[in-house]
Amino acid sequence: MVDLHNVGTFNADMRFKAGYLNELERMLEKVLPHAMLKAKPNLESRIRTLKRDLTIVYDMLSGKDNSSFGWDKHKLMVVVEDAVWNAYISRSIQPSQFPSL
Repeated sequence: MVDLHNVGTFNADMRFKAGYLNELERMLEKVLPHAMLKAKPNLESRIRTLKRDLTIVYDMLSGKDNSSFGWDKHKLMVVVEDAVWNAYISRSIQPSQFPSL
């Protein structure tokens, strides 16, 4: 996706233009000839997951009441003390998100 963005053909105001998934399929086919990855549902699902994960990390680093979170540039990960992490988890995850046993 970075290569697709850098080419510039499909850029439009911080988003991609229509048809970018088809171009992404062609690019992946060159690198992984027999993987048969399709834009729908494979790539769209992965893009949604990446956006959700980015939103969570962004909230940790810049959200209100989250000043204890930091970024380790060597490990490329969010860092925080265990007590702060446990408090964040307890207020961020709803019990309904856990599968019933």
